[in-house]
Amino acid sequence: MWRNWGRSYRAEPSEVHAPASVDEVRLALERVRARGGSVRPVGSGHSFSAAARPDDAQLHVDALHGLVELDLPARRATVGAGTTVRELSSLLAERGLAIDCLGDIDAQTIAGAISTGTHGTGLRHRSIGSWVVGATLVTPDGRILRVSEHERPDLLPAVRLGLGVLGVLVDVTVQAVPAFALEAVEATVRLDSVLDDWMGLLERTDHFELYWFAATRLAVTKSNTRVDAAGPLAPRPAVARFIDERVLTDHAHRALLAVAAGVPRAAPALNDLAARLMPRGRFVESSHVAFVSERRVRFRELEYGVPVEAVPDALREIDRALRRVDLVPTFPFEVRAIGADDAHLSAANGRATGYIAAHRWWREDPRPLFDLVEPILLAHDGRPHLGKLHSLRAAELAQRLPGFAAFLAARDELDPDRLLASAWTRRVLGD
Repeated sequence: MWRNWGRSYRAEPSEVHAPASVDEVRLALERVRARGGSVRPVGSGHSFSAAARPDDAQLHVDALHGLVELDLPARRATVGAGTTVRELSSLLAERGLAIDCLGDIDAQTIAGAISTGTHGTGLRHRSIGSWVVGATLVTPDGRILRVSEHERPDLLPAVRLGLGVLGVLVDVTVQAVPAFALEAVEATVRLDSVLDDWMGLLERTDHFELYWFAATRLAVTKSNTRVDAAGPLAPRPAVARFIDERVLTDHAHRALLAVAAGVPRAAPALNDLAARLMPRGRFVESSHVAFVSERRVRFRELEYGVPVEAVPDALREIDRALRRVDLVPTFPFEVRAIGADDAHLSAANGRATGYIAAHRWWREDPRPLFDLVEPILLAHDGRPHLGKLHSLRAAELAQRLPGFAAFLAARDELDPDRLLASAWTRRVLGD
């Protein structure tokens, strides 16, 4: 049985393929195609949506792994599609390079991360997929297709967020940047002070995000400033990291969630406590270390991208709506901002975007929270993150995603027989 990390979906695939070479990928697709079946590629299972859930067969890319080619003068690295973001970051760091902007989870395969629209934060920066300058796919009919700035460049905006429906990624080429470090400052502040200065904070800070705890007026801000990687680092001490990542983030957080689930009236006080315990002060670490946070407590997530300037109004409206129905989720809302990109299915396609994410502990029903938050974000011209939970179908997505029609055209060319389809892809992309 397969389950995703957030435990929102599971499946019992009829077949599981784990190819260790391009030829084995071709053979697996040929076998499924010959019997009239379907297959879904899967990475690390970190999507909260059913993007990787198969109706029939499943194909893992884990064995397609490691550094394939490095062009150091051009700062470009080609890695196997099953290489995790963490491993890619380490490979680059050893050579004085880095990914420009990472999310806070790095356990995904690079194929899964770009196929679902993984992003970090930073108004002058873009999602991981934006840094993909080339990729090799095995198409459903068994062809080897190279997509790059020089070979089928028209397909790059589709491949940069491909949902695993264009072909099976076997390698990915990323454009890296010189290695850098981050001076991170985390603090508990008044929510209104952040929202009143939202655009100013984004413009003054390289990578800014906030966590807001419902039923409180508190936010935890994380401000990361880029500094020279050759300069002195001031990493978190090992003991402090252990206390933060294992004691507070894991055991204490899980205990607070259990108490709030059993005694809902305690949730506001527990959120206030969590907001005051969460910050870790100031530290300076290599970018691929500072960007990332441990996520040991499982949750489910809905995330929408709205025009970046709409974030304060949207968040205040969510606050008012939660208070009206006396709903107090005990996971914080996460708010980030990212620059515009060109991926057809990206929530940030063509516009600077503020992402607002709602979370619910995996042992609690997320629907009351998500059903309240989603209409508010839609009313603010929201576009769903397709790797997260949402309720939209193909016709609605076609109205909200500017590149939707172009993506469908690429899919029709590469998989006209829908070998890579599933119930989920039919819902979000149509037949």
